[in-house]
Amino acid sequence: MTKHNVFDEASSLTEFWSQRILQESNGTLLKVAKGIDSTHWHRHDDQDETFLLLTGRLVIQMRDGDVDLAPGDLFTVPQGVDHCPVAPEEARFVILGRTVTSNAAGGKPEWSWSGGSPAVDPAR
Repeated sequence: MTKHNVFDEASSLTEFWSQRILQESNGTLLKVAKGIDSTHWHRHDDQDETFLLLTGRLVIQMRDGDVDLAPGDLFTVPQGVDHCPVAPEEARFVILGRTVTSNAAGGKPEWSWSGGSPAVDPAR
C-alpha cells in the first residue's frame, strides 16, 4: 500500500497528455496527467473516461457542446462518445478509467511525445 499526493505527482510529470498510474481500485486505474493546448478528437469504445481537474482549466469538447472544468470539477465522458480535451493554460488532473489512454488512438498529439511542447502561435 502506497500513499500518493496527486498534486505532487501531477507536478512531477515531464510529458503533456501522458498518464501516470498511481493506484488501481476495483478494476479502475487512478492516473494523473497534465495537458496544455489540445489533444485530437477521439473516443474510447471500451471505457468511460472520468476527469477530476486539480489545477488550471480544462475544456472537454464534445460534438454536442463543450464542458468547461474548473479546479475541483469532475466530469465523465461516456464510453463511445467523441471528445477532445483542450487546456487553454497548463492543467493538471486525475483520470479514472480501466486502461491507459495516452497514446495516438487516445488523442495524444504528436508534439507531446518525448516531452515536447505545442508550437507557439504568433497570434497569441
